[in-house]
Amino acid sequence: MEDFAGFLEEEAMKAIINGKIITETTLIEDKVLIFDEKIIEFLENDDFKKLVNKCEEIIDAKGNFVSPGFIDMHIHGSDGYDVMDGTREAIDGISLAVVRNGVTGFLPTTMTMSKEKIYEALDSIRVIMDVKAKGARVLGAHLEGPFINKRYKGAQPEEFILQPNYDFIKSYVDVIKLITLAPEMDENFSFIRETKKKTNIILSIGHSNAEYEEAMEAIEHGVTHATHTFNAMTPLNHRKPGIVGAVFNSDVYCEVIADGIHIHPSLFKTLKKIKGKERIILITDSMRAGCLKDGVSELGGQRVIVKDNAARLEDGTLAGSILRLNKGIKNFMDNSDMNICQAISLVSINPARELGLDNIKGSLEQGKFADIVILDEAFNIKQTIVEGKTVYKI
Repeated sequence: MEDFAGFLEEEAMKAIINGKIITETTLIEDKVLIFDEKIIEFLENDDFKKLVNKCEEIIDAKGNFVSPGFIDMHIHGSDGYDVMDGTREAIDGISLAVVRNGVTGFLPTTMTMSKEKIYEALDSIRVIMDVKAKGARVLGAHLEGPFINKRYKGAQPEEFILQPNYDFIKSYVDVIKLITLAPEMDENFSFIRETKKKTNIILSIGHSNAEYEEAMEAIEHGVTHATHTFNAMTPLNHRKPGIVGAVFNSDVYCEVIADGIHIHPSLFKTLKKIKGKERIILITDSMRAGCLKDGVSELGGQRVIVKDNAARLEDGTLAGSILRLNKGIKNFMDNSDMNICQAISLVSINPARELGLDNIKGSLEQGKFADIVILDEAFNIKQTIVEGKTVYKI
């Protein structure tokens, strides 16, 4: 305690009081969270009283939950901006929008378009990756396509689909953290092999027509992730288990869009039982119309109708989502018998672990970055803090 007091005398610290602190396993009450850019300590209330004058800011959580910040590994846009706009303004706009939903870090996600458009988007992501963003931190890029199967293209434009090709990505391996691909399009799994050998990029099966056996072989060669599980992939059938069967019979992480539209909520409990809380990652797959009202929007040059909490192409195909991540957590928790600590792990420590960032992000632990969200029981976001700085507050 004496050493800590001495440290406080030299540094400008902040404190969160009167909060229910969410850890991976339990809620901590009657303690004070001390932080600057990183989390410093949890103090008993009596100990904090002796140091209260040393803090430059005291945040009263007013009995609300204090959570690790959320990480969205799959998001195309929000608030009128899209990653494929290819500008820093667009990435900044998304960054500022998603903090209202508790997101403190995200992977801006590209889609199947021309090589020039994809590179333009990746260039804009590269520029902002190492900069302290005004909102949520950009953690790298998710390349969704163009290495997909037209049979399960979803809302991705078919004319830009390509065979997997390492040369396509080699100039951007510093930016790309995750690639969605259809492994049956990868002859002899050569792209998967080369990417796993030369990079730390996460490979994800999605927008794929793979049979169960092909999916399992791809997993053996290095696929560790499934893009929006159940959606845009071969389904589970008792004679043809498909990609869903492979996801269930392996330890890959599975993305889930928990809006109640992409997946029936009853399957949340099924996923929890089969995969366990350690292998589920909630994402939004949000597009440009996220955080906006119903109306007409756009995705990849295609007209999108936003109505009744869904975004669809004119032919009815789902075109991403308009889900807010905080609402997705609440939906999953309410339909899976998870407690709040378990549910929060699906957007915090789980994506941090897969991204290899769990030593600095993903949970409220001493020495990790102070990515913090204050939220109420309805999962309404009261305040979002990124690396010690408040970026959103109501």
